[in-house]
Amino acid sequence: MRIYGISDIHIDYRENKKWLNSLSCYDYTNDVIILAGDISDDLRLIEQAFKVLSNRFLEVFYVPGNHDLWVRFEKKIDSFIKFKEIKLLANYYRVHMKPYSFKELSIVPLYSWYDYTFGEPSKELINSWTDFTACKWPFNYDVKSVNNYFNSINDEFIKVSNRKIISFSHFLPSIELMPSFIPKDKRFIYPVLGSTLLMKYIKQLGSSIHIYGHSHVNVHIVKDNVLYINNAFGYPYETSITAKKLKCVYEI
Repeated sequence: MRIYGISDIHIDYRENKKWLNSLSCYDYTNDVIILAGDISDDLRLIEQAFKVLSNRFLEVFYVPGNHDLWVRFEKKIDSFIKFKEIKLLANYYRVHMKPYSFKELSIVPLYSWYDYTFGEPSKELINSWTDFTACKWPFNYDVKSVNNYFNSINDEFIKVSNRKIISFSHFLPSIELMPSFIPKDKRFIYPVLGSTLLMKYIKQLGSSIHIYGHSHVNVHIVKDNVLYINNAFGYPYETSITAKKLKCVYEI
């Protein structure tokens, strides 16, 4: 059994959706896929992705990304309600959004948001980051409150104990995972890339592999005995920082 990881498939784009639908119906029937968020902001496309992947793979794991929780066109719901609707769809298609174990291996999703522990947002970021208008939270919620809400889900998950643990999140657990080649004029988005609280959960779990997404910059690096992998599919035009294919992260 092989464990594959990918994130940020963004099947709003025709090319990306074509890739998803072209996945073999035979090659992965005994394998597992971890999808670390960002399918689409359209619930219908999220459902299509769940349907395709659950028909191709033995097991499917998923956490929502920020795009998945946009509610630009659903005026009567907020992003928390959409999160619950996604969980209902995941349950219907047998997509795991909770820890699951295969004998001596456990796969553990970790929920998160950004909380500005990577830096304070600039005016440029506040004026350009779509989440600030496309996500809708209860009136008294700021980004730290949103992050605390998602982190509270993890408090139960970190009780998992096993010989081998693979954890995954959409957001980054450390800004140090961003490669040094990132141009300085692009680093203004760093405050919305993740949260240092995620690292606490990774350490408590004792993860040997952690898969994440969001930055659209593919990474394969070992830090403090943990292998961190970002295998983002990304937007069609992102060809130099993404591989545009599944990545096998572990094999039993």
